[in-house]
Amino acid sequence: MKKSNNKLRPVFHITGGDGWINDPNGLVVFNGRYHVFFQYNPYGTSFGAAHWGHAASVDLKHWESLPVALAPGDDGDADGCFSGSAIAHGGKLWLLYTGFTRNEGGDTERQVQCLAESVDGVNFKKCGVVIGSEQLPQEYAPNDFRDPKVWRHGDKFYCVTAARKIGGGGRLLMFSSSDLTSWEFVGDLFGKDCRGKMTECPDYRDGDGLLFMSEIAPPPDGNTHLNSSTTRWFYGALDHTTGVFRVADEGICDYGFDFYAPQSFADRPVMLAWMNMWGRNNPSSKYGFAGMMTVPRRIEKVDGKLVQSPIVGSREVVRKIVDDTFKDNVKTGVVDITATGLKECEILMRKKGGAYTKLSLVGGEWVFDRSRSGEPIVGDEKDPDSLANIRRMPKLDRDKTHIIIVLDEFSIEIFIDWNALSSTVYPPLDADELCLSVKADACEYIRSEIV
Repeated sequence: MKKSNNKLRPVFHITGGDGWINDPNGLVVFNGRYHVFFQYNPYGTSFGAAHWGHAASVDLKHWESLPVALAPGDDGDADGCFSGSAIAHGGKLWLLYTGFTRNEGGDTERQVQCLAESVDGVNFKKCGVVIGSEQLPQEYAPNDFRDPKVWRHGDKFYCVTAARKIGGGGRLLMFSSSDLTSWEFVGDLFGKDCRGKMTECPDYRDGDGLLFMSEIAPPPDGNTHLNSSTTRWFYGALDHTTGVFRVADEGICDYGFDFYAPQSFADRPVMLAWMNMWGRNNPSSKYGFAGMMTVPRRIEKVDGKLVQSPIVGSREVVRKIVDDTFKDNVKTGVVDITATGLKECEILMRKKGGAYTKLSLVGGEWVFDRSRSGEPIVGDEKDPDSLANIRRMPKLDRDKTHIIIVLDEFSIEIFIDWNALSSTVYPPLDADELCLSVKADACEYIRSEIV
């Protein structure tokens, strides 16, 4: 983190340094390091001039900023290098990404899939367009065709892309190739429109049948999918011959305000997402940046459900048995609470005076309230919960409740049993009080600092 307030940054979450970032791209292990690319605008704190930023790590906890991997301006990507993915093959690292050309705008815009290669995983050479409008079936819109996720299955490469049926809504399409350069259409994964206006950033894990899909402007489902854009997970089976995905189970990825476009490492059960949301103001702009990634999350399937847990480097500094109430001081770090026979719970985080973010157990559900967190965050959502700055997450019926809270500058990520809730917050810079009030048969509180 920089010392001056005008360069304030998260302590351990990935950002682009200066500028705007959104979707994570190209999560891959190459030459012994974890690589994370991301959509990046180095010229301002709003979306535009889409580049690929780049960071790498040996342990998923400490990240090194690397030079920009892709910049727009060439054939196929004249106006943007949009989202995509990466794969290691033949001693090289390959990026499959969407090239964007604005043309006259609207229906004249073109989105195509481009390829780039690297020997060292840092410096990339563009190979041009490899999936263009001629490979896209005529019933799909060539101006909404993006975000390829690539993997290898048997002796072929496959990718799934976001697309839109002309006159209809978002779809997911699959293509295949024997060499990463010549691709052909295989099929439409669901064979029907998604629930939102458009799909984005699919992520498919071939080894465990897990599919992530983000959607623009989905209809709400009770107290979930209230954000202007949302992300769903699916477990099922993909037929590589027909491109049909048969769903066995599904759910929402994250119950918070700020989570979108997750991507995972093909050979590691680890995922990151963009911790922000379209249609929101960005109070961090005054510090010269907008957007960050979630911490890496370990993902697994338990009883057909998605389970997430954070991966952070931390060291225990406080351990306390809590009978009723407890106060601590924590601005950045990890709080771990285990309660047996939990009946009531309220946690105030980043508190200073009348400013705080609250998590409470109300009527059998967890209620996250950032209405008094600090600087206001407003967006396009107009439902009552959004206007009240509230998000809800179901409480699982368990004898023992496990709560993990990851706090960093400008963000809170909460993991309770199997579920996750992520949100940005902009409290007073010196707000660091945590107040825990709990009624349970037994409760243990642990705080760890980031190392």
